[in-house]
Amino acid sequence: MTSMRIVLDSNVLVSGLRSRRGASFQLLKLVGTGRFATVVSVPLVVEYEHALLDPRHELPYGSGEIRKFIDFFCSVSERRKVHFLWRPLLPDANDDMVLEAGVAGRCRHIVTFNVRDFAGTERFGIHALPPTEFLQILGEKR
Repeated sequence: MTSMRIVLDSNVLVSGLRSRRGASFQLLKLVGTGRFATVVSVPLVVEYEHALLDPRHELPYGSGEIRKFIDFFCSVSERRKVHFLWRPLLPDANDDMVLEAGVAGRCRHIVTFNVRDFAGTERFGIHALPPTEFLQILGEKR
């Protein structure tokens, strides 16, 4: 498996499934290809499911297709148990779940649209950045 591990914030998954035009969709197409490894934890997957099934996001998929996507995402991701809770560290408890998965998985990056909400993650060696910047690191053109 690749040495570069990342955690995706749920807002990147929502964005990638809402539109095929953006950086989030381009990033989701690379999940499971070996270019990088995605890391998940049980609480994070529950958050993904909650976010993706929220009708306010108006995703163009039914719940069955979304659950298949989550199953696929989990099948190609590294699952990590969170042994230490760093809460409360970030303003949003859902962001703490993302950070905890990142720390447990020794991730280099958290990919999110809410970079400012992850201020302080650098102390764990984790850099928060938006999908476009991560794609640039990979050398993907957008």
